[in-house]
Amino acid sequence: MSKKLNLAFCLFKYFPFGGLQGDFLQIANICMDRGHKVHAYTITWNGEKPEGLQVTLVPVSGLSNHGKYKSFGNKVAQIVKEKNYDAVVGFNRIPGLDIYYAADGSYAAKMQNRSMLHRISNRYHTFMALEKAVYEKNSKTEILLLTDKEKKFFMNFYDTSEERFHILPPGISKKCIPPSNKYEIRAEKRKELNIDETKKIILMVCTVFKIKGVERAIRALAALPKEISSETILLIVGIDKPGKYIRLAKKLNISEQVNFIGARRDVPHLLMASDLFLHPASIENTGTVIVEALVANIPVITTDICGYSHHVTSANAGKVVPSPFLQETLNKDLLFMLTSIKDEIWQKNAKQYIEKTDVFSRSEKAVDIIEKVLS
Repeated sequence: MSKKLNLAFCLFKYFPFGGLQGDFLQIANICMDRGHKVHAYTITWNGEKPEGLQVTLVPVSGLSNHGKYKSFGNKVAQIVKEKNYDAVVGFNRIPGLDIYYAADGSYAAKMQNRSMLHRISNRYHTFMALEKAVYEKNSKTEILLLTDKEKKFFMNFYDTSEERFHILPPGISKKCIPPSNKYEIRAEKRKELNIDETKKIILMVCTVFKIKGVERAIRALAALPKEISSETILLIVGIDKPGKYIRLAKKLNISEQVNFIGARRDVPHLLMASDLFLHPASIENTGTVIVEALVANIPVITTDICGYSHHVTSANAGKVVPSPFLQETLNKDLLFMLTSIKDEIWQKNAKQYIEKTDVFSRSEKAVDIIEKVLS
Protein backbone atom coordinates (compact mmCIF):
# COMPACT_ATOMS: atom_id res chain seq x y z
CA MET A 1 0.00 0.00 0.00
CA SER A 2 1.58 3.31 -1.09
CA LYS A 3 -0.63 5.64 0.98
CA LYS A 4 0.68 6.26 4.49
CA LEU A 5 -2.11 6.28 7.05
CA ASN A 6 -2.71 8.42 10.11
CA LEU A 7 -4.38 6.08 12.64
CA ALA A 8 -5.94 6.49 16.08
CA PHE A 9 -5.70 3.35 18.23
CA CYS A 10 -8.04 3.14 21.25
CA LEU A 11 -7.58 0.86 24.27
CA PHE A 12 -9.05 1.17 27.76
CA LYS A 13 -5.89 0.16 29.63
CA TYR A 14 -2.36 -0.84 28.65
CA PHE A 15 -0.25 -3.05 30.91
CA PRO A 16 2.51 -5.62 30.29
CA PHE A 17 1.65 -9.32 29.80
CA GLY A 18 -2.01 -8.75 28.86
CA GLY A 19 -3.04 -10.73 25.78
CA LEU A 20 -5.07 -7.91 24.22
CA GLN A 21 -2.38 -5.40 25.15
CA GLY A 22 0.25 -7.54 23.42
CA ASP A 23 -1.88 -7.72 20.26
CA PHE A 24 -2.43 -3.95 20.38
CA LEU A 25 1.32 -3.31 20.59
CA GLN A 26 2.22 -5.80 17.86
CA ILE A 27 -0.30 -4.32 15.42
CA ALA A 28 0.80 -0.78 16.25
CA ASN A 29 4.46 -1.70 15.67
CA ILE A 30 3.72 -3.35 12.32
CA CYS A 31 1.72 -0.30 11.23
CA MET A 32 4.65 1.97 12.15
CA ASP A 33 7.14 -0.37 10.44
CA ARG A 34 5.09 0.07 7.26
CA GLY A 35 5.34 3.84 7.54
CA HIS A 36 1.93 4.60 9.07
CA LYS A 37 1.47 6.98 12.02
CA VAL A 38 -0.20 5.61 15.15
CA HIS A 39 -1.56 7.73 17.99
CA ALA A 40 -2.75 5.67 20.96
CA TYR A 41 -5.54 6.85 23.27
CA THR A 42 -5.96 5.08 26.61
CA ILE A 43 -7.09 5.66 30.19
CA THR A 44 -3.90 4.28 31.75
CA TRP A 45 -0.51 3.14 30.42
CA ASN A 46 1.76 0.99 32.57
CA GLY A 47 4.99 -0.09 30.93
CA GLU A 48 7.41 1.15 28.31
CA LYS A 49 6.22 3.10 25.29
CA PRO A 50 7.67 1.91 21.97
CA GLU A 51 9.61 4.39 19.89
CA GLY A 52 7.42 6.27 17.43
CA LEU A 53 4.14 5.61 19.24
CA GLN A 54 2.41 8.73 20.53
CA VAL A 55 0.32 8.00 23.62
CA THR A 56 -2.37 10.25 25.07
CA LEU A 57 -3.94 9.49 28.45
CA VAL A 58 -7.60 10.44 28.26
CA PRO A 59 -9.03 11.88 31.52
CA VAL A 60 -12.30 10.14 32.34
CA SER A 61 -15.09 10.53 34.86
CA GLY A 62 -17.02 7.82 36.72
CA LEU A 63 -16.42 5.72 39.81
CA SER A 64 -17.10 2.30 38.22
CA ASN A 65 -15.19 0.69 35.37
CA HIS A 66 -18.21 0.78 33.09
CA GLY A 67 -18.71 4.46 33.89
CA LYS A 68 -15.08 5.18 33.02
CA TYR A 69 -15.33 3.21 29.77
CA LYS A 70 -18.45 5.12 28.72
CA SER A 71 -16.69 8.39 29.52
CA PHE A 72 -13.63 7.26 27.55
CA GLY A 73 -15.75 6.52 24.48
CA ASN A 74 -17.40 9.92 24.64
CA LYS A 75 -14.09 11.76 25.15
CA VAL A 76 -12.34 9.89 22.32
CA ALA A 77 -15.24 10.67 19.96
CA GLN A 78 -14.72 14.38 20.68
CA ILE A 79 -10.94 14.18 20.28
CA VAL A 80 -10.90 12.33 16.95
CA LYS A 81 -13.40 14.80 15.46
CA GLU A 82 -10.74 17.49 15.80
CA LYS A 83 -7.99 15.36 14.25
CA ASN A 84 -7.47 14.30 10.66
CA TYR A 85 -7.27 10.54 11.15
CA ASP A 86 -7.75 8.13 8.29
CA ALA A 87 -9.33 5.65 10.70
CA VAL A 88 -10.12 5.03 14.36
CA VAL A 89 -9.13 1.48 15.36
CA GLY A 90 -10.57 0.15 18.62
CA PHE A 91 -9.32 -2.70 20.78
CA ASN A 92 -12.28 -2.28 23.12
CA ARG A 93 -15.87 -1.55 22.13
CA ILE A 94 -16.69 2.17 21.91
CA PRO A 95 -18.87 4.16 19.49
CA GLY A 96 -17.51 5.64 16.29
CA LEU A 97 -14.92 3.00 15.38
CA ASP A 98 -13.95 2.41 11.78
CA ILE A 99 -12.27 -0.89 12.66
CA TYR A 100 -12.70 -3.05 15.77
CA TYR A 101 -10.26 -5.76 16.86
CA ALA A 102 -12.69 -8.20 18.49
CA ALA A 103 -10.66 -9.98 21.17
CA ASP A 104 -13.61 -10.11 23.59
CA GLY A 105 -16.58 -12.43 23.29
CA SER A 106 -20.11 -11.10 23.04
CA TYR A 107 -21.41 -9.42 26.18
CA ALA A 108 -25.00 -10.03 25.05
CA ALA A 109 -24.34 -13.76 24.70
CA LYS A 110 -22.73 -13.89 28.15
CA MET A 111 -25.73 -12.12 29.71
CA GLN A 112 -28.43 -14.30 28.14
CA ASN A 113 -28.63 -16.64 31.13
CA ARG A 114 -28.06 -14.03 33.82
CA SER A 115 -30.76 -12.83 36.18
CA MET A 116 -33.09 -9.90 35.54
CA LEU A 117 -31.23 -8.07 38.30
CA HIS A 118 -28.14 -7.95 36.08
CA ARG A 119 -30.19 -6.74 33.13
CA ILE A 120 -31.55 -3.66 34.89
CA SER A 121 -28.15 -2.49 36.13
CA ASN A 122 -26.26 0.50 34.73
CA ARG A 123 -23.34 -1.84 34.03
CA TYR A 124 -25.51 -4.03 31.79
CA HIS A 125 -26.97 -1.11 29.85
CA THR A 126 -23.56 0.51 29.39
CA PHE A 127 -21.83 -2.60 28.07
CA MET A 128 -24.79 -3.48 25.85
CA ALA A 129 -24.76 0.01 24.36
CA LEU A 130 -21.01 -0.18 23.71
CA GLU A 131 -21.37 -3.57 22.02
CA LYS A 132 -24.38 -2.44 19.97
CA ALA A 133 -22.43 0.59 18.72
CA VAL A 134 -19.97 -1.78 17.05
CA TYR A 135 -22.18 -4.63 15.84
CA GLU A 136 -25.59 -3.12 15.05
CA LYS A 137 -26.87 -3.29 11.48
CA ASN A 138 -26.40 0.41 10.75
CA SER A 139 -22.85 0.56 12.11
CA LYS A 140 -20.05 0.98 9.57
CA THR A 141 -17.44 -0.65 11.79
CA GLU A 142 -15.34 -3.35 10.12
CA ILE A 143 -14.72 -6.22 12.57
CA LEU A 144 -11.48 -8.18 12.89
CA LEU A 145 -12.68 -11.44 14.45
CA LEU A 146 -10.29 -13.88 16.10
CA THR A 147 -12.47 -16.98 15.69
CA ASP A 148 -15.57 -18.03 13.77
CA LYS A 149 -17.12 -19.12 17.05
CA GLU A 150 -19.39 -16.13 17.71
CA LYS A 151 -19.96 -14.72 14.22
CA LYS A 152 -23.40 -16.34 13.81
CA PHE A 153 -24.52 -15.00 17.18
CA PHE A 154 -23.62 -11.44 16.21
CA MET A 155 -25.35 -11.83 12.85
CA ASN A 156 -28.53 -13.19 14.46
CA PHE A 157 -28.63 -10.88 17.48
CA TYR A 158 -27.57 -7.58 15.86
CA ASP A 159 -28.31 -8.35 12.20
CA THR A 160 -24.65 -7.64 11.47
CA SER A 161 -23.70 -8.01 7.80
CA GLU A 162 -21.40 -10.98 7.23
CA GLU A 163 -19.25 -8.87 4.88
CA ARG A 164 -18.11 -6.76 7.83
CA PHE A 165 -16.36 -9.70 9.51
CA HIS A 166 -12.71 -10.51 8.76
CA ILE A 167 -11.38 -13.71 10.40
CA LEU A 168 -7.76 -13.57 11.56
CA PRO A 169 -5.38 -16.48 12.14
CA PRO A 170 -3.93 -17.02 15.64
CA GLY A 171 -0.94 -14.82 16.32
CA ILE A 172 1.62 -17.22 17.73
CA SER A 173 5.24 -16.24 18.29
CA LYS A 174 7.69 -18.37 16.33
CA LYS A 175 9.75 -18.49 19.52
CA CYS A 176 7.45 -21.38 20.48
CA ILE A 177 8.79 -23.55 17.63
CA PRO A 178 11.18 -26.06 19.23
CA PRO A 179 14.79 -25.41 18.17
CA SER A 180 17.33 -28.12 17.49
CA ASN A 181 18.59 -27.92 21.09
CA LYS A 182 15.12 -28.29 22.64
CA TYR A 183 16.23 -31.15 24.89
CA GLU A 184 19.04 -29.05 26.37
CA ILE A 185 16.55 -26.21 26.94
CA ARG A 186 14.21 -28.69 28.62
CA ALA A 187 16.95 -29.94 30.94
CA GLU A 188 18.21 -26.43 31.80
CA LYS A 189 14.72 -25.10 32.54
CA ARG A 190 13.87 -28.08 34.75
CA LYS A 191 17.14 -27.60 36.61
CA GLU A 192 16.30 -23.92 37.11
CA LEU A 193 12.85 -24.87 38.45
CA ASN A 194 14.34 -27.66 40.60
CA ILE A 195 12.09 -30.26 38.96
CA ASP A 196 13.58 -33.68 38.31
CA GLU A 197 13.48 -35.08 34.76
CA THR A 198 11.52 -38.07 36.02
CA LYS A 199 8.58 -35.83 37.00
CA LYS A 200 5.72 -35.01 34.64
CA ILE A 201 5.05 -31.28 34.30
CA ILE A 202 1.53 -30.05 33.55
CA LEU A 203 1.74 -26.40 32.50
CA MET A 204 -0.94 -23.72 32.77
CA VAL A 205 -0.51 -20.14 31.49
CA CYS A 206 -3.25 -17.72 32.52
CA THR A 207 -3.94 -14.32 34.05
CA VAL A 208 -7.40 -14.82 35.61
CA PHE A 209 -7.22 -18.04 37.61
CA LYS A 210 -10.96 -18.31 38.26
CA ILE A 211 -12.14 -18.36 34.64
CA LYS A 212 -9.10 -20.16 33.20
CA GLY A 213 -9.74 -23.25 35.28
CA VAL A 214 -7.04 -23.35 37.96
CA GLU A 215 -9.43 -24.85 40.52
CA ARG A 216 -10.53 -27.45 37.98
CA ALA A 217 -6.88 -28.32 37.33
CA ILE A 218 -6.04 -28.70 41.02
CA ARG A 219 -9.04 -30.95 41.59
CA ALA A 220 -8.10 -33.07 38.56
CA LEU A 221 -4.55 -33.46 39.87
CA ALA A 222 -5.88 -34.47 43.30
CA ALA A 223 -8.15 -37.07 41.68
CA LEU A 224 -5.18 -38.93 40.16
CA PRO A 225 -3.97 -42.13 41.81
CA LYS A 226 -1.42 -41.20 44.47
CA GLU A 227 1.43 -42.95 42.67
CA ILE A 228 0.81 -40.73 39.62
CA SER A 229 -0.01 -37.40 41.31
CA SER A 230 3.10 -37.68 43.50
CA GLU A 231 5.24 -37.79 40.33
CA THR A 232 3.39 -34.88 38.66
CA ILE A 233 3.89 -31.11 39.01
CA LEU A 234 1.20 -28.57 38.13
CA LEU A 235 3.12 -25.44 37.10
CA ILE A 236 0.97 -22.30 36.92
CA VAL A 237 2.27 -19.18 35.15
CA GLY A 238 0.48 -15.85 35.42
CA ILE A 239 -0.49 -12.86 37.54
CA ASP A 240 -3.40 -13.31 39.95
CA LYS A 241 -3.99 -13.96 43.65
CA PRO A 242 -3.06 -17.62 44.31
CA GLY A 243 -4.05 -17.75 47.99
CA LYS A 244 -7.37 -19.63 47.73
CA TYR A 245 -5.87 -22.11 45.27
CA ILE A 246 -2.85 -22.76 47.48
CA ARG A 247 -5.27 -23.44 50.34
CA LEU A 248 -7.29 -25.80 48.13
CA ALA A 249 -4.16 -27.72 47.14
CA LYS A 250 -3.21 -28.01 50.81
CA LYS A 251 -6.70 -29.23 51.71
CA LEU A 252 -6.47 -31.88 48.97
CA ASN A 253 -2.98 -32.94 50.14
CA ILE A 254 -1.19 -31.99 46.90
CA SER A 255 0.41 -28.68 47.90
CA GLU A 256 3.88 -30.01 47.03
CA GLN A 257 2.67 -30.78 43.50
CA VAL A 258 1.23 -27.27 42.77
CA ASN A 259 3.64 -24.46 41.98
CA PHE A 260 2.65 -20.85 41.19
CA ILE A 261 5.60 -19.04 39.55
CA GLY A 262 4.05 -15.68 38.56
CA ALA A 263 4.41 -13.86 35.25
CA ARG A 264 7.24 -15.08 33.04
CA ARG A 265 8.86 -14.03 29.79
CA ASP A 266 10.19 -17.54 29.09
CA VAL A 267 6.90 -19.30 28.29
CA PRO A 268 8.31 -20.93 25.09
CA HIS A 269 11.05 -22.57 27.17
CA LEU A 270 8.60 -23.54 29.89
CA LEU A 271 6.51 -25.28 27.22
CA MET A 272 9.56 -27.25 26.10
CA ALA A 273 10.19 -28.28 29.70
CA SER A 274 6.62 -29.55 30.09
CA ASP A 275 4.84 -32.79 29.18
CA LEU A 276 1.24 -31.60 28.96
CA PHE A 277 -0.55 -28.28 28.59
CA LEU A 278 -3.80 -27.80 30.51
CA HIS A 279 -6.38 -25.05 29.83
CA PRO A 280 -9.79 -26.05 31.27
CA ALA A 281 -11.26 -22.53 31.00
CA SER A 282 -14.90 -21.68 31.70
CA ILE A 283 -14.72 -18.44 29.65
CA GLU A 284 -12.27 -18.08 26.76
CA ASN A 285 -12.94 -16.34 23.46
CA THR A 286 -9.75 -17.68 21.89
CA GLY A 287 -7.07 -19.32 24.03
CA THR A 288 -3.85 -18.36 22.26
CA VAL A 289 -1.84 -20.41 24.76
CA ILE A 290 -3.55 -23.55 23.44
CA VAL A 291 -2.03 -23.02 20.00
CA GLU A 292 1.32 -21.98 21.52
CA ALA A 293 1.44 -25.41 23.14
CA LEU A 294 0.70 -27.13 19.83
CA VAL A 295 3.46 -25.09 18.15
CA ALA A 296 5.81 -26.35 20.88
CA ASN A 297 4.55 -29.89 20.08
CA ILE A 298 3.04 -30.32 23.55
CA PRO A 299 -0.22 -32.34 23.92
CA VAL A 300 -3.16 -30.31 25.21
CA ILE A 301 -6.27 -30.78 27.34
CA THR A 302 -8.75 -27.92 27.06
CA THR A 303 -12.48 -27.21 27.10
CA ASP A 304 -14.72 -26.74 24.07
CA ILE A 305 -15.72 -23.28 25.33
CA CYS A 306 -12.33 -22.05 24.09
CA GLY A 307 -12.41 -20.56 20.61
CA TYR A 308 -9.15 -22.25 19.64
CA SER A 309 -10.04 -25.68 21.03
CA HIS A 310 -10.83 -26.83 17.48
CA HIS A 311 -7.10 -26.74 16.72
CA VAL A 312 -6.55 -29.53 19.28
CA THR A 313 -9.25 -31.65 17.63
CA SER A 314 -8.01 -30.90 14.10
CA ALA A 315 -4.44 -31.73 15.08
CA ASN A 316 -5.48 -34.88 17.01
CA ALA A 317 -3.04 -33.73 19.67
CA GLY A 318 -4.97 -34.04 22.90
CA LYS A 319 -8.40 -33.96 24.51
CA VAL A 320 -11.23 -31.41 24.42
CA VAL A 321 -13.66 -31.58 27.36
CA PRO A 322 -17.22 -31.01 26.08
CA SER A 323 -19.88 -28.69 27.51
CA PRO A 324 -21.54 -28.79 29.93
CA PHE A 325 -18.29 -29.20 31.86
CA LEU A 326 -17.99 -32.19 34.17
CA GLN A 327 -15.05 -32.42 36.57
CA GLU A 328 -15.16 -36.20 36.25
CA THR A 329 -14.49 -35.93 32.50
CA LEU A 330 -11.47 -33.73 33.04
CA ASN A 331 -10.20 -36.11 35.74
CA LYS A 332 -10.53 -39.07 33.38
CA ASP A 333 -8.88 -37.27 30.45
CA LEU A 334 -5.96 -36.11 32.58
CA LEU A 335 -5.32 -39.62 33.86
CA PHE A 336 -5.53 -41.02 30.34
CA MET A 337 -3.08 -38.51 28.87
CA LEU A 338 -0.57 -38.88 31.68
CA THR A 339 -0.52 -42.68 31.37
CA SER A 340 -1.10 -43.25 27.65
CA ILE A 341 1.58 -44.61 25.33
CA LYS A 342 0.32 -42.20 22.63
CA ASP A 343 2.40 -39.30 23.95
CA GLU A 344 4.88 -39.31 21.04
CA ILE A 345 2.01 -39.67 18.54
CA TRP A 346 0.29 -36.55 19.92
CA GLN A 347 3.56 -34.64 19.71
CA LYS A 348 4.10 -35.74 16.12
CA ASN A 349 0.51 -34.87 15.19
CA ALA A 350 0.91 -31.37 16.67
CA LYS A 351 4.11 -30.81 14.70
CA GLN A 352 2.55 -31.93 11.41
CA TYR A 353 -0.56 -29.80 11.97
CA ILE A 354 1.43 -26.64 12.66
CA GLU A 355 3.58 -27.22 9.58
CA LYS A 356 0.49 -27.04 7.33
CA THR A 357 -1.56 -24.42 9.21
CA ASP A 358 -1.03 -20.64 9.39
CA VAL A 359 -1.08 -19.84 13.09
CA PHE A 360 1.57 -17.10 13.10
CA SER A 361 0.42 -14.12 11.03
CA ARG A 362 -2.50 -12.61 12.98
CA SER A 363 -0.99 -9.15 13.48
CA GLU A 364 0.33 -8.94 9.92
CA LYS A 365 -3.07 -9.98 8.52
CA ALA A 366 -4.79 -7.43 10.77
CA VAL A 367 -2.65 -4.64 9.30
CA ASP A 368 -3.26 -6.00 5.78
CA ILE A 369 -7.01 -5.70 6.38
CA ILE A 370 -6.71 -2.21 7.88
CA GLU A 371 -4.82 -1.11 4.77
CA LYS A 372 -7.26 -2.87 2.43
CA VAL A 373 -10.46 -1.39 3.89
CA LEU A 374 -8.89 2.09 3.80
CA SER A 375 -7.54 1.82 0.26
